[in-house]
Formats: sequence, C-alpha cells, structure tokens
Amino acid sequence: MLWQPSLSAKYQAMSDHDLARAIAQRRAQLGNDLLILGHHYQQDDVIAHADLTGDSLKLSQLAAEESIKRATKYIVFCGVHFMAETADMLTPSDVAVILPDLSAGCSMADMADYDDVVTAWEELHEALGPDFPGRVIPITYVNSTAAVKAFVGAHGGACCTSSNAAQIFQWALNGGTEPRRNGEAIKLLFLPDQHLGRNTAKAFGFHTDVDAQLASNGKLAETAVWDPKHDFGGLTDQQIQKTTVYLWAGHCSVHKLFRPEHIDEARQQFADAGGIRILVHPECSQEVVDKADFVGSTEFILRTINDASPGSHWAVGTEMHLVARLAKQAAERGVNVRILSDCHCMCTTMFRINQQHLLWALDELAAGRVANQISVSDDVSEPARLALQRMLDNIAAAPPAAPQLVD
Repeated sequence: MLWQPSLSAKYQAMSDHDLARAIAQRRAQLGNDLLILGHHYQQDDVIAHADLTGDSLKLSQLAAEESIKRATKYIVFCGVHFMAETADMLTPSDVAVILPDLSAGCSMADMADYDDVVTAWEELHEALGPDFPGRVIPITYVNSTAAVKAFVGAHGGACCTSSNAAQIFQWALNGGTEPRRNGEAIKLLFLPDQHLGRNTAKAFGFHTDVDAQLASNGKLAETAVWDPKHDFGGLTDQQIQKTTVYLWAGHCSVHKLFRPEHIDEARQQFADAGGIRILVHPECSQEVVDKADFVGSTEFILRTINDASPGSHWAVGTEMHLVARLAKQAAERGVNVRILSDCHCMCTTMFRINQQHLLWALDELAAGRVANQISVSDDVSEPARLALQRMLDNIAAAPPAAPQLVD
C-alpha cells in the first residue's frame, strides 16, 4: 500500500453538502479537461460526481474512448491502484491519471507480488523438469498489478475478467499464442484469485481441490493452491506433476466473507414467500458458487437484477455499496433485493476514496498541480498491454456467453 499524506483540516471540517458543492464547482471550472471515473463499489456520494461508472476494465476502456473525444487532460479514477494503472496503460500518453487517495489499493492484487510470481515460475518449471512435454501458460485476473500483467504478457499469457475467464481458459488450454500440438500437455497458472480460477476450472469439468476435500475419496485433484509463502508453493512433487491448474493463494477480502450457510439461511427465511434466488460473484468460494442459482460478473449481476420480475426475491453476494444501490433501484419496480450476508461486506480500500480526497485532487488540478498521478513505465506497460490485448482479441472473436444457471 502506498502512503497518502493527511489532508488539511479544512477538508475534514466541510459538510457533505459543502463538499459536493465545491466538487461541482471545480468540475465546472475544469470542464472537458477533466474526466471522473467511478467504480461500482464506490460510495453513493462519490458515484454522484462520476462522468462514467462501471467495473475496472470497462471504465478504462470507456475512458480511453471518451478522453480522445473530449481532449481530456486529467482522469480522476475513483477506484483502486491497479485500476488506475490499467487506465494509464489504455489512455493516450498525454493524459494524466490520478488516484485521489494513494492508499486505495487492492488486497487481492497485493497478494501476488511480482518477485513471488517470478520465483513461483522458476520453481514450477524446476519441479516439472526439463523433460516436461508441454507448456505452462499464465493467466492473470485484471485485478492484479501492472507488473504482474507484464510478467504474464511476457510469458505468453493473457489477462481475463470475471465475465470472460472461461474464454481465456479455453484459449490457454488450446495452446494460447501457439496451437496446442498433438499430445502436448498444457498447464495453467492462474493469478491472483484462487476462487475465480477454481470456479472456472470446475466449469470445465476439472476435479478441484475443494471437491477432493469434500469427497475424501482419494481422487487426486486437478487444481491445487500455490502458496508463495512456502517453497514450491507448498505442493508435493506428485501434486505439481498431476495438477493442471495452479491457483495462486489470493482472494477478494469482500467475497470471501460469504459462506454456504448464508445461502441456507436466506432460503429458509423466504421459504414461505415463494423462495429467494441467490446471485453471487465468481470471486466467492466454490462452496458458495455451488449452492447459488446464478453466478456472474458485476455487469451480469446488474443486468440480472434489472431484468428481474416484480415480486421476486434476490440475495446478492457482492460488495455492499453496490447491493444497496441495486436494492434501492429494484424496490421501485417491486423487486426485493438484499445482500446475502449481514456481515459488513465492504471493500475497505475502495472506501478510502471519499469526497474529501476527490475535492483535494481537484483543488490541486485547479492550482496547476497534478497530485497522485499513476504512471506505468514503458517497459512494464508494453508487455502488460500485450496480456490485455490477447484477452480483447480473444473475446472479440467470440463474445462471452451469459453465465448459466448453476445446477
């Protein structure tokens, strides 16, 4: 996590109303020079100032297009650090990308340290040995640092999102950048979210490490968690040789809070009300995904609730600010939406972005100073963009299908 200096007392003393009015004045003053991006997980009072809203990659792509149309000079990304990095890589070089609070990082992205990834790659290939008849193809979730994206791009891999992870899995299993040769073994290293990787692997029919633990039948799993805190990921030689998908020991601090018993409780509570449908993000654990009715990305969750029939009941397993907004909007159509768990399922790092920091960043711009600029060096951005482009090329050839009902 980067260090963010404390703001002056004047920002802390301002009321929410005064902060909102001052931000609106600065936006008007800066005009088309400014573009504010707001991630779905942001607080409502921050989202209210955003020109564009969406998930991390969508926002960066939209910003790249819109900044050219507007001749934008400054993009203020109300999100977290890795998102601002992606925006910097995808927008024109003369556009400055600003993160209002440098301490707004991502615990998941931070779980995949670049040096640890390099070590894992070396240990993995050492364990497989020089006679290994195949390749290891790395895949990184977009919720990763630019350095990790660059590593993946430089080693023949690609990025993925929660909506296209299955397509990128298929691309990699087919050989990735090179067609898979007859008899060639392909293994995947999935970074940094083990749950998205595991859930995607199971959708492909792989017997997962969770399946193995639940069954206790001695069947060797085709997925295994690679823990960088231990030599060779904490895996035995047999596990390394037999595993097809190595799952990095990372997770989302929000989505890990949802548990299977939360689903059981919700179904019991609504048993006499016609039942409740469970909709969760694939960053949730496999045990939760296996019990859910629908599983999909943030955009899929939004579409599903927007299309929900009046009178229906939904429990949604994702970040609380997004669910609260969805519930408010859905209630106007007679759709009942609640969060899956009563625990405080909040992205605490995203929460660091507030009106005080947003106003401070805009005040600095108005004074001719660019504070908290996020800039990715060319030697990192080039291979990182390659990983992103492989993903975009693949999904352009075959757009992702909507997630399916879970049995």
